[in-house]
Amino acid sequence: MSKATTTAQPSRLSRLWHKWRLHLSILLLLIPLGFMPKYFADAALFRGDSGLGEREVGDIQVGPWSLRLAELRNEAPLLSGPAGYMKSFNAALCESCINQVKATYLRIGKPRSLRAAGVIFFGTPYRMGALLPVPEKTKADAEIWITMEGWDGSMHQAAVPLAKASPATLAWLNRQGGKP
Repeated sequence: MSKATTTAQPSRLSRLWHKWRLHLSILLLLIPLGFMPKYFADAALFRGDSGLGEREVGDIQVGPWSLRLAELRNEAPLLSGPAGYMKSFNAALCESCINQVKATYLRIGKPRSLRAAGVIFFGTPYRMGALLPVPEKTKADAEIWITMEGWDGSMHQAAVPLAKASPATLAWLNRQGGKP
């Protein structure tokens, strides 16, 4: 007696998979390529090849010294846990004042004293960074104050309107219902 052998036909899903797996593999390789331009732009920004930030405020004179100020990102402040909303700024000191400036601080609103000068910039004098806390009820006409302390003990301050320093933050405050 002979045994009849039957071979099972591949399922429809199996045929579909074998037919389209090459196309799906190519698609999986192409998707990350779509994100590469943003990755390279961010890498150049963090290296400093494309300037201090996405939006430079410009040169600001603070007493006898000056610095270039820039927003790291031209976007609304980001929620950073219990610290609240934070905005990233970068700065670079002028060449002649690098050896004269001890510390640089940033704050929304005029500081009452050096102890309340705000957040300190960190990093090299050529590219310093600071995360500025932005209260949700900040007034639309608020100013960002820059305080610079010299090695000789001198202290100088300058103010920049929030509208000039960060229009995106001002627009965010208006959407939040900030005080007029």
